Amino acid sequence: MAPLARRLGAEVFGTFALVFAGCGAIMVDSTTHALGHLGVALSFGLVIMAMIYATGHLSGAHINPAVTVAFTVSRHFPRRDAAAYVPAQLAGAVAGALALRLIWDGTPANLGATVPTVDAGPALAYETILTAFLMFVIMAVATDTRAVGAAAAIAIGGTIGLDALVGGAVTGASMNPARSFGPALVAGEWTDFWIYVVGPGAGALIGALLYQAVRGVPRPELASTRGQRGLD
Repeated sequence: MAPLARRLGAEVFGTFALVFAGCGAIMVDSTTHALGHLGVALSFGLVIMAMIYATGHLSGAHINPAVTVAFTVSRHFPRRDAAAYVPAQLAGAVAGALALRLIWDGTPANLGATVPTVDAGPALAYETILTAFLMFVIMAVATDTRAVGAAAAIAIGGTIGLDALVGGAVTGASMNPARSFGPALVAGEWTDFWIYVVGPGAGALIGALLYQAVRGVPRPELASTRGQRGLD
């Protein structure tokens, strides 16, 4: 495992890339209409996929405070490291939003800030459920030795793209307090921001605990067979 400082650097860069590419896509579409809803959703999924491939072996590529907290609660990540990961992720998100603010003339689409288009109750439900889907997949590919590790980036990026397609027009499909925090801080857009802390936080815990409940205890022969096939 890389030293903590290097892992934090990877988390800063990964979250920076998420905000710069994903929120940048929202801004581009708001001014050119070149990407559309599908293009924006793909942008979020692709940047996460790329960052997992690039930094997963360094920091685990959490890139999301809700994921870090859920890993910690489910005993897959040490609390001391989690206390450093979350500020690093928030800093990366703010840096990404600041970069967009410096590049663009003004703040199109409020720098990609997440603001629900429905009432708070449905918005909270969407963020909770979408994040639960995401964390369930993350737990499957990141913590279960029976899953095919090489496909983790594709599975997680695909889930984010799917969630963005389903919920992007409703809440922005944040699933990530840092992704929402960066643009909110730099653009000064805090409308219903609490939803993007509570929803992803609760959803990630639900997804993590649900996967632990359904995974069962891997049988030794299955783990052995998987190792023989070279999938570890």
